[in-house]
Amino acid sequence: MQKRHTLYTAMLALAVILLLSACQQADAPATTEPAPTEEVTEAPVMTEEPTEEPTAEVTEEMPEELIFGMVLVGPKNDHGWSQAHFEAGQYVEQNIEGAKMIVFESLNSADKPEATLEGVVSDMVDQGATLIITTSDEFEEDTTTVAGLHPDVTFINASGDDTWDQRQDTTVSPPANLGNVMGRMEYMKAVAGCSAALATETGSVAYLGPLINHETLRLASSAYLGARYCYENYRGEDPDSLTFTVTWIGFWFNIPGVTLDPTEVTNQFFDSGADVVISGIDTTEGIVVASQRAEKGERVFAVPYDYQGACDTAPDICLGVPFFNWGPAYLDIAQSLQDGTWEQSFDWLGPDWPDLTNKDTSHVGWVDGPGLLEEWKTNLDAFISGQADGSINVWTGPINLQDGTEYVAEGAVATDPEIWYLPQLLEGMIGASE
Repeated sequence: MQKRHTLYTAMLALAVILLLSACQQADAPATTEPAPTEEVTEAPVMTEEPTEEPTAEVTEEMPEELIFGMVLVGPKNDHGWSQAHFEAGQYVEQNIEGAKMIVFESLNSADKPEATLEGVVSDMVDQGATLIITTSDEFEEDTTTVAGLHPDVTFINASGDDTWDQRQDTTVSPPANLGNVMGRMEYMKAVAGCSAALATETGSVAYLGPLINHETLRLASSAYLGARYCYENYRGEDPDSLTFTVTWIGFWFNIPGVTLDPTEVTNQFFDSGADVVISGIDTTEGIVVASQRAEKGERVFAVPYDYQGACDTAPDICLGVPFFNWGPAYLDIAQSLQDGTWEQSFDWLGPDWPDLTNKDTSHVGWVDGPGLLEEWKTNLDAFISGQADGSINVWTGPINLQDGTEYVAEGAVATDPEIWYLPQLLEGMIGASE
């Protein structure tokens, strides 16, 4: 009896031990559960950094949209002045993400007599434009007026001088949202004149001019001074024997019934003995007529204007092109508006002398034409280099006005205001000054 009880007790103890052991094993998973819980808890900490990064990236990649207006005096495909501005606007679009250009072409009394700058600007502002570029001297006065009506919009007038601290007219203060920009084309017009002097056999060069104002007077005169310099120093000829004739058609391009016909004027130049025509108008009549005369066997050349690709019209008789490159200036203005650093200024911007055809750095330039012979090119390159290093300055006196008045004394150099506000053509030039 005692043995059975002892055995029973032992078996009961063993059962208890096994039961307790089983309970401990069943509880074991509960003790290991916290490990995965800690990893999950840490996971959001790991994802907090990438959660913040996309927010920062979105901010950087989505700058405020820039909508800007471009008001052209002529058509955007004129192979001249207006096309150069239009392509500058495209340059801004290409270099600022999300930038959008609104274009209004041919704002002039002949093509669109019902249109006004105020109305055009109002439409552009309604479409969201915060920058408006007016691209002609014709728009200068109206731009100043319209800028006052839209103080939250920035206006840039190309070729004007209302914001210059050395301007002649100080009776009106420009609104704070107006700026001016212009290229120092005087350098490149001097190159154009030099190329003509190197090419002429008749000793007669003609200049196809638009209308008469300070800008056109100084550019035609720069071409004349460049021609005189090269005729004397590279050709060994008497500069006073060089004939330089200017005819003004009355506007920047042909308006039938209003202006002189530039085609007829150019033919008259050649009929009168000129064998090189330098263009100062916005369009291509000068080089077109020269090409037509050359096809008939005449030895004639042309120097078109404004647009870098202008020689493409008639390459074989093109000596080269002095051109504007507005893209870098317009891009700088647009970027400064975006980053909040724009300030009113008058910018008269020069060439990148080591690289005159660089579309990112040179505000004005010259490209040689296929009609420029190698022997002429050598001298023309020397002339360009001399202007670049300052050893040649065609605006060095003595320089007299057309009426004989001394304008720049012997040995003196014309100041910027004297060049900008040239009141007449120069002594030795044939043509009207007013």
